[in-house]
Amino acid sequence: MPRTGRPRAFNRDEAVVSAMLLFWEHGFESTSLAQLRAAMGNISAASFYAAFESKEALFREAVDLYISTYGQVSESFRDKSLTPKEAIEQGLRRSARMQTERSHPLGCLLILSAATCSPELEHIQEMIFKEREKVRGWQKDCIERAISNGELPNSTDISMLVTLFDTFLRGISSQARDGIPLEAIDAAITQLMSVWNVVSVKTRDRGKI
Repeated sequence: MPRTGRPRAFNRDEAVVSAMLLFWEHGFESTSLAQLRAAMGNISAASFYAAFESKEALFREAVDLYISTYGQVSESFRDKSLTPKEAIEQGLRRSARMQTERSHPLGCLLILSAATCSPELEHIQEMIFKEREKVRGWQKDCIERAISNGELPNSTDISMLVTLFDTFLRGISSQARDGIPLEAIDAAITQLMSVWNVVSVKTRDRGKI
């Protein structure tokens, strides 16, 4: 009878990383308990629930891990050592770079992991929505700071600019999943940021009329 190897010792931190990558790749609802257990070294269902209580609780941990690691690219949006325009631009470029890297699933977990869910899982979508809204709020803060310091005029349409930049940011995920290269997305960001100057000039000129 062949000898079997010793089972790999369960490492909870590594298990959360594995879960994060699965949720990122397949989404919350499509990731099965069997997939999660297999990624953790084929642990038993009992061991899984003892370690994490539930798939939902594990997902929350995975989201927190993502935000504290890969999601740190969004911190540029609230970096006050940068000018508001630089903060927006760096946030977009860093996010595009991270989302197109091949060392992990493409796109953004906060966009893709709960894009569609059954009605009974709407609270999962709400949780992810709140995290995305934080980033949108940081972009709004950038624009308001630009108005306060004179980089943009008081007549700037804040809601329009926030929607413009946030729509682009969220759209990077689908572009990355579709295989659009970083170079193309980066070039698009350069064009997008030219809007900042256009808005500044147009609103200032309107104020002179």
